[in-house]
Amino acid sequence: MPAETRITPERIAETEALIRPHIRRTPVLAVDMVDFGRPAFPVQLKLECLQHSGSFKARGAFSNLLQRDIPKAGVVAASGGNHGAAVAYAAMRLGIPAAIFVPSVSPKAKTDRIRGYGAELVIAGDRYADALAASEAYAAKTGALPVHAFEQTETMLGQGTLGLEIEQDLPDIDTLLVAVGGGGLIGGIAAWLAGRVRIVAVEPEGAPTLHNALAAREPVDAPTEGVAADSLAPKRVGSLMFPVAQAFVERSILVADGDIVAAQKALWETVRVVAEPGGAAAFAALLSGKYAPAPGERVAVLVCGANTTAVQF
Repeated sequence: MPAETRITPERIAETEALIRPHIRRTPVLAVDMVDFGRPAFPVQLKLECLQHSGSFKARGAFSNLLQRDIPKAGVVAASGGNHGAAVAYAAMRLGIPAAIFVPSVSPKAKTDRIRGYGAELVIAGDRYADALAASEAYAAKTGALPVHAFEQTETMLGQGTLGLEIEQDLPDIDTLLVAVGGGGLIGGIAAWLAGRVRIVAVEPEGAPTLHNALAAREPVDAPTEGVAADSLAPKRVGSLMFPVAQAFVERSILVADGDIVAAQKALWETVRVVAEPGGAAAFAALLSGKYAPAPGERVAVLVCGANTTAVQF
């Protein structure tokens, strides 16, 4: 990996100091699985769903906009919704023009956020890959700076600040469950924790991007289906995150759409936490029993996004 793209703890710490005035320190909620109808077991929920713009993506967005040279044409991003909302929010706060390209599967809750932050919204194609291609054409035409959702050093550095925050909040955990789409989040977190905490990836059965990449020992195309397709279903994981995942992610667990919906419902009904499908995926692994902690294991679960209008299940 070239030196300029290395995602090091030192660079993550520098990024955290830079973006700290612009992001929330999100809370941790201690729960017991007995309250969810499971055997008694204490779990820590890191509620990054309460971050600005409704997801962890605000960290990577501010990292990009504060560390890169922004042209007069502003920035452009392709997104299933959360990254676009985060870039739109950061651009609004920093006074930068932004154009956001999303696929038709992007939920109304996310497109409404993007519009509400004042960005230009363009719906392009049916999948993230379509929106990405359209955004690249826009960048070539206008000179706007592309801000990639995961395949960008500054994006991963920003997401890595969440690993720093989790370690400060929960210094004694053994295991952290993290949902995966393109891998910028888990890659950044893993680069910070560097093996000090067991990291387990959680992915939908319909979009096993990291699962398939780990099996193939390189990023490969994967299906892009399922209830969380707007946030956890790129064609493949990023090449920047993959070496980090190989080194520091223990394994990937696949959960069914039904598991994810059940996790959304349980989080809302039991602790009144609203999570979108991608945001609830990591908890789905625990609730469904797909991940079974060992006796005495200290587990944390990242609830990473809340951009949904569905709070009645």
